[in-house]
Amino acid sequence: MKRLAWFFPFVAGAIFAAGLALAGMTQPEKVIAFLDVSGHWDPSLAFVMVGAIAVHALLYRVVGRRKAPLFDRQFHAPEKKTIDAKLLGGAALFGVGWGVAGYCPGPSLAALTSASGAVFVLAMASGFLLHRWLLGAGSKRANASTSPSPIAQV
Repeated sequence: MKRLAWFFPFVAGAIFAAGLALAGMTQPEKVIAFLDVSGHWDPSLAFVMVGAIAVHALLYRVVGRRKAPLFDRQFHAPEKKTIDAKLLGGAALFGVGWGVAGYCPGPSLAALTSASGAVFVLAMASGFLLHRWLLGAGSKRANASTSPSPIAQV
C-alpha cells in the first residue's frame, strides 16, 4: 500500500484540475469578470465556490472523525493560529495577483498548457524562490545579530 501512496493524491489532483477546467476557473477572463463587481459582473463562479465549500464542509466532518489520514500517522494542521501583518500582507498580495492575472495557483497549474498559464506559473515559482531567498537571508541576519560575538566566547 505504501508504494501506491502517490496515486490517491494524484487522482485527487486530477479530479480537482478537471473540476477547475469544467467550472471555467482556468479562464482568466471569467475569473476577472467575477471579480469585476462594478462592471460586467459574472456571478457564475460563486456557484463553484458554494459547491466547493459544501463538499469541504461535509468531508471535513467525515474525515475529522478519523484518528489519522490513510497514508500518515497523524493529521498536520497549521500550528500558528494568529493573524499577523505577514498573513495579511500575503493574503493581500495573493488577491492582487489573482485580480490582475486572473489566476490563482491551482487553476494556473491546470492551465499550464496555455501561454498565459505558463507565464503565471513561472512568475509564481520565481516569487516562491525570491521569498525563500529573502526569508533565508532575513533569518541569517537575525541569527547573526542575536548570536554572541566571537570575542565574548573567548
